[in-house]
Amino acid sequence: MAALITIHSFRGGTGKSNTTANLAALLAAGGKRVGVIDTDIQSPGIHVLFGLAGDEIEASLNDFLWHGSAIEDVARDVTSAAGPEAPGRIHLIPSSMKPGEIARVLREGYDAQMMTEGFRQLIAALDLDILLIDTHPGLNEETLLSLVLSDSLLIVMRPDRQDYEGTGVTARIARELEVPRVRILVNKLPDSFDSAAVAARVEEAYSCPVAAVIPHSDDVMRLASEGIFSVREPDHPVSVLFRTVAATLVGDDR
Repeated sequence: MAALITIHSFRGGTGKSNTTANLAALLAAGGKRVGVIDTDIQSPGIHVLFGLAGDEIEASLNDFLWHGSAIEDVARDVTSAAGPEAPGRIHLIPSSMKPGEIARVLREGYDAQMMTEGFRQLIAALDLDILLIDTHPGLNEETLLSLVLSDSLLIVMRPDRQDYEGTGVTARIARELEVPRVRILVNKLPDSFDSAAVAARVEEAYSCPVAAVIPHSDDVMRLASEGIFSVREPDHPVSVLFRTVAATLVGDDR
């Protein structure tokens, strides 16, 4: 049975989409058939990490939600972004970058139940092992529904007071919804911070395991979303940490 994994952050700018793309590439490198859905319809962007420009997106999640397309028909094979020898597959369901489509989301919203039904349809149609949901920051109906369906939740946060408070809210809701596996990824840790101390503080505050503490990296910043970092720099310490997170998400530990 496929695992549905939600990648979420309470605020923007945490590196959530970058994390999702790296995990997808690493899972595909391990032979998994991976789906990635960009449900941040108001401000989509993960397609860039997979080498797609906005004007290259001919079919999108919006076509499934509003225009009657089958969700598997808007999926795009982006396995090449994981490297030429990846034995698995990556199928991306991007959101539209067309201003009119984004304006429609803001004006009308969309049927969250239809979105969650689309998750099931996609898993079946593409025979996926794992479906990664890249969510919109914050908490709304769509996020709550994806949490209810999820086997795992990865909350991405920065060591910032606002992130600490928002992550606490998300972790409490995940427990109330009985999400089976919840992990926290602390991202963009400044050099002056002690990673072990931060991990201990986060685990104590939220009673939730920390999957990894990833330091701020100028190397990651220089890539500037021009590809997937763990593919470009597989031996970099940040890439090693991403591999740890990927193993945690698909492991049997609770």
